[in-house]
Amino acid sequence: MSPADCTGGVSLSNRGSLDEESREWLRCLAGTGREGRGTADRDQALARLHKLLLGAARSELRRRSSVGIEGRERDDLAHQAADDALLAITSKLDRFRGESRFTTWAYKFVILEVSSKLGRHYWRNPPVQVDADGWERIPDRFSAGPAEHAESRELAGALRRAVTEALTERQRDIFVAIVVDGIPLDALAAELGSTRNALYKTMFDARRKIRAHLVAHGYLDEKGGES
Repeated sequence: MSPADCTGGVSLSNRGSLDEESREWLRCLAGTGREGRGTADRDQALARLHKLLLGAARSELRRRSSVGIEGRERDDLAHQAADDALLAITSKLDRFRGESRFTTWAYKFVILEVSSKLGRHYWRNPPVQVDADGWERIPDRFSAGPAEHAESRELAGALRRAVTEALTERQRDIFVAIVVDGIPLDALAAELGSTRNALYKTMFDARRKIRAHLVAHGYLDEKGGES
């Protein structure tokens, strides 16, 4: 069934200028389709929407394949995200105002559910940490080969001082968690009760301050390369 198969008399005048497909999604999901078919149309619309959400969840989990969740475990997370997103969407239909297509609005719910579930999964199943200090592993991210190891270790030491001296406490905690400890962004957002976007902003500001500190102390030139 296509949402356009639902025709009915619900008034959507308070939703602004909606595209026709979005209007029909709302009619079907509200159970206000053609006479005698409201419940059946709603059930079909829910099934169709769940299928779309499940596909979006699977795609997002594949995109974030670096989190190390594969096979049945990943598919279970996709189903959980789609299930919970569907519940959230149907409970908040009155909040859809038509600034985007209905499906675009709905996909945001499932992406948030994927992020939340990945974050909780990380803390329930933390990876085994290596014994080496996290700061000692940073030079490997700068080195092109063994001959440059000493030089890049010096740069790593300067980076550590920049983190200590130039960043606020929150910026420092987030930078160390993500860059040094390797905690995934979703997991850190779940732990801090924050969002991916908020952490992105914090990391952007932190990197800008660190770069300025390294330039001022002669470790980087103005263009961002090593001096």
